[in-house]
Amino acid sequence: MRILFLILGLALFGGQAQAGVFNPQSFMLKNGMQVVLIPNNRVPVVHHMVWYRVGSADEPAGKSGIAHFFEHLMFKGTKKLAPGEFSKVVAKNGGRDNAFTYYDYTGYYQTVAKDRLPIVMEMEADRMTNLTLTAEVIEPERQVILEERRQRTDNNPSAQLREQISTAQYMNHPYRIPVIGWAHEIEDLSLEDLNQFYKKWYAPNNAVLVVEGDITLEELRPLAEKYYGVIHKGGDYERIRPSEPPAHADRRVIKQDQRVRQDSIQRSYLAPSYGSVEKGDTSPYALQVLENILGGGATSRLYRSLVIDQKIADSAGFYYSPTMLDQSTMTFWASAKNGVSIDKVEAALKREIDLLIEKGVSQDEVLRAQKTLVNEAVFARDNLGTAAQVLGNALAIGMSIDQVESWPEAIKAVSRDDVNKALRAVLKDQYSTTALLLSKKEDS
Repeated sequence: MRILFLILGLALFGGQAQAGVFNPQSFMLKNGMQVVLIPNNRVPVVHHMVWYRVGSADEPAGKSGIAHFFEHLMFKGTKKLAPGEFSKVVAKNGGRDNAFTYYDYTGYYQTVAKDRLPIVMEMEADRMTNLTLTAEVIEPERQVILEERRQRTDNNPSAQLREQISTAQYMNHPYRIPVIGWAHEIEDLSLEDLNQFYKKWYAPNNAVLVVEGDITLEELRPLAEKYYGVIHKGGDYERIRPSEPPAHADRRVIKQDQRVRQDSIQRSYLAPSYGSVEKGDTSPYALQVLENILGGGATSRLYRSLVIDQKIADSAGFYYSPTMLDQSTMTFWASAKNGVSIDKVEAALKREIDLLIEKGVSQDEVLRAQKTLVNEAVFARDNLGTAAQVLGNALAIGMSIDQVESWPEAIKAVSRDDVNKALRAVLKDQYSTTALLLSKKEDS
C-alpha cells in the first residue's frame, strides 16, 4: 500500500498535471454506473477496472474483514463460472487479473489484449450480482484469509505496530480497524453476514468502470451498455461513518520484539484529506507541497538534517496521504543509526518539528516542491494502468474528474503562507501518536 500511495502522492490529482495528459472521457449508464475511458494507444492492450465504493470502513460494527473477504470470494464462481474459472479464463486469453481492498473502496482489474475485452467485461458483470456463496465456498477461503493475516501481520513486528498506531490515532472512526479485519471477527463472519453485505453494496450504481488503453469511446460504450447496462440498479447509497471526537492528549505506542534489528520512530498526526475538507479548503494541496519539502528523497529537509548533517539516522522522511474519504494522517519517521539511541533520534525529530512550527517553510522550498510535483506527474501516463488507478481512486472517494484535472493549478496556487498555516493547524500534540519499534534482547 505504501507503493500505491507513493504513486498517488505524485500522480493522483497530479496524474493529469498538464491538460491532455490522460484526456479522460466519461458517461453514465442508465442504471447509475459511471464509465470512464482513458485513451492510451501505445499498445493494443486495455486495462479494465471496476471500483466499488465500499471498503473496510463501511463494514458493520463487529463484522470486520467482510470487504476484504469479498476480494477473495469474487473469484469463487457464479452460476456461469466455476470457482477459480474467472482467473483461468483471463490467463488462457493471455491476460492477468487481481483485486485490492482498502478503507474506502474495493477494486477488481484485468489487463488483456483489446479484442479480449468483451470476455472480461462479461465475466466481471456476471459476478457483480450473480456470485454463488455457500458454506462450502466460504469456509476454505476464511482459512486462507486467516493465514494471510498470520503471515502479513501477526508474524511481522512492523505490521503489528502499524495496527496499534491506527487504534491509538483514531479513537472512534473505523479507520482504526485493520483492512484485513480482526482475526476473531473474521472467524465469526457468517454466510448471512456475507450475503447481506454483497446484496447491499455490490451494484452498478455503487461502482465505477474505468478502462484505460487502445479503445475509443465509440467502441467502449456499446460494450458497457451490453454487459453492465442491463444489470438492475441497487438501492440508494449513503456512507454514514462516525466522526472523531475532540482530542485532548497525545498518545504513545511502544513495540519491542526480538526480531527487530533497527530501532525506529514514527510520529503521526490527524490531517485533512481531499475527501474530508469543505469546498474551497486548500489545506490538502498545501500539505502535499509540504510532503515534498520534508520527505521528497535524499535532498529533503528531514533527510538532510537527521541522516546527512547529524548522522544519527540511517533513514528519515515524511509521508502524507490525501487520498482518503475521511480524515487522514501525516507521519514523520526515522530509523536510528547503529549505536545511536532512539531517545536521541526522537529528541532530534522533535526539534525539527518545533523548528518547522516556529519558522515554517521558505518560499524557495515551496517553489521547488511545486515544480517537482507538476513535472513528475507528467510521467504518470508511462505505465498502462496508472491512470486508471489514479482516476478510480479519486472517483471512489467522491471526487470528480474536473477536480482531478484541476490539480496542477491548485498546486501552483499554493503559497508559502498556505503551507505554514496548514502545518501549524495540524502539528498539535493532541492530534499526535508517537510509536517506537524497538529491538528486544532474548533474556529481557
